[in-house]
Amino acid sequence: MTSPAPAAPAAAPTEEHLSPLVFGAIVVAVVTLLVVSVGWALPVVILAVLFMVMFHEFGHYITAKRAGLLVTDFFVGFGPIVWSTRVGETRYGVRAIPLGGFVKVPGMTWSDPVDPAIEPRTYRQASYPKRVLFAAAGSLMHGVLALVIAWASLAFVGVPSASHVGVTALSTFQGQRETPAQRAGLRVGDRIVAVDGRSITDATTLARLIHRSVGVPLTLVVERGGRRLTLHATPVNGQRVEVNGQPLDTSATPEGFLGIEVGPLNVRDSVLGAVPHAASELGSIVVASVKGLAHVFSPHEFASLYQQVTSTSAAQNRQNQLNRPESIVGVVRIAVQGAQYGVGTLLTILMAVNVFVGVFNLFPMLPLDGGYIAIATYERLRSRRGRPYRADVNRLLPVIYAFVAVLGVLFVATLYLDIVHPIANPFG
Repeated sequence: MTSPAPAAPAAAPTEEHLSPLVFGAIVVAVVTLLVVSVGWALPVVILAVLFMVMFHEFGHYITAKRAGLLVTDFFVGFGPIVWSTRVGETRYGVRAIPLGGFVKVPGMTWSDPVDPAIEPRTYRQASYPKRVLFAAAGSLMHGVLALVIAWASLAFVGVPSASHVGVTALSTFQGQRETPAQRAGLRVGDRIVAVDGRSITDATTLARLIHRSVGVPLTLVVERGGRRLTLHATPVNGQRVEVNGQPLDTSATPEGFLGIEVGPLNVRDSVLGAVPHAASELGSIVVASVKGLAHVFSPHEFASLYQQVTSTSAAQNRQNQLNRPESIVGVVRIAVQGAQYGVGTLLTILMAVNVFVGVFNLFPMLPLDGGYIAIATYERLRSRRGRPYRADVNRLLPVIYAFVAVLGVLFVATLYLDIVHPIANPFG
């Protein structure tokens, strides 16, 4: 009598794959189309947002590894697999839809089925500090990234200073090869320290001195690259100069023009001096983000969103529109507009987005990271020596579904408004 043959092991579920060549061709085509149609700013902003998301996931990954948890997957993107490789116990890879990423650690709840062999290295078996650190790591990485951005902006780009007035742009006059500013050797970024011996501390004073000096040579002391130079320029009569077919000056009394636009120039901190200023700026944005989060989930804001979505004209709700939350479409649009205004503006926007996303993820409700922190804390408070308490997440499902529904309403409403009634460019 023969014994029955052992049953074959169940085949592991196969995942859909996409050819790396096809994926690469799609990426190159999309990036090229974006650069040709809208310029460099949009691809740069999209890449910055993707990096931000992956930095969040890297925080979870590195803390899980350091805590001895089992990390089975670390992927960039979602959907079909483009490329993957296994290094040790972790599979790394890229998926076709670049809308984020994920880190997979078994046993995120007590109801998750887990192989007994790996149970000791699951999230649920980790100590309370390790669970909290792992869950909070994404938001902490947003904070680190925001701090680095703030430091880089202060140290290498600087912030506008009303007392540092200079040349922000050079103009051109029709019918003239050179403007007085170009003949004098003025350049964009030159700080104008003095005019005819008079110190310049604001743009209004500088403009007034130039306007009232038609045909009168002016001695300009400018600061460029840490050195001071003396230049000579003679303002021309703006009534005799045309720009875009129109006289530059239409006033009754002739005013002088050099062919420059003046305004506050950026002042940079030292590399070390930027550190405390960046920390202070980060703290201010964290406070503003907490207040903003409370505003987003307030009944008044939901009523305002309903009014804006159902209104036939966004103009009548302009004030509400300016204060409303934005979808990812609106955030990217504002960031692109900021990039066109200047690198410093773009960095400030990216820093604020980082902080808000980090704060939002700490909201104590699943499926956000803060929900896992709240559950771990609740279990820690309910546990007694020798009797660990295990929370039943299934009992929270109605609340979780309600919260996800609220997030869905916010997403759909803000996405609709950002497409149909986008917020006006705040940078002019």
